[in-house]
Amino acid sequence: MTINPDLQGRSYPAAEVYDVGREKIREFARAVKATHPAHFDVAAAETLGHSDLVAPPTFAIIVAQRADAQLIEDPDSGIDFSRVVHADQRFTHHRPIVAGDRLVAELHVDGVRAMGGGAMITTRSEIFALAPGAAGDAAGVRQPVATATSSILVRGEGQ
Repeated sequence: MTINPDLQGRSYPAAEVYDVGREKIREFARAVKATHPAHFDVAAAETLGHSDLVAPPTFAIIVAQRADAQLIEDPDSGIDFSRVVHADQRFTHHRPIVAGDRLVAELHVDGVRAMGGGAMITTRSEIFALAPGAAGDAAGVRQPVATATSSILVRGEGQ
């Protein structure tokens, strides 16, 4: 199956909520070798003006990849994940991610470009923090947290 060129311009709504916990931040920080005390010690984070532990900047990938999964799993996309090569990842942070955040992400397919027998697909995940008690689809009670832009190359047959 080939990549559906009509994916460009498609959006996928915010799905499940991701609850950011202290231990998730600490585990991620250890995994990426981030050593700043604000990732591990609440008092250190509070000294910097944060309400709780601060996640390393790349922590946003957890939520962004959950959003990307909607595209990968969409049968209309034509994407065979076994043929995917991750090409690029960028983050624009609007504010730090902290323990206690409840995050959701909307996925937008910004580009589909044929390349040989495959395609380069560029997506953008808009990550929001929900206000306390808000549902994942509640408009107006979401605060922008980060924008994650990703490019994947889906290799064609024989590549």
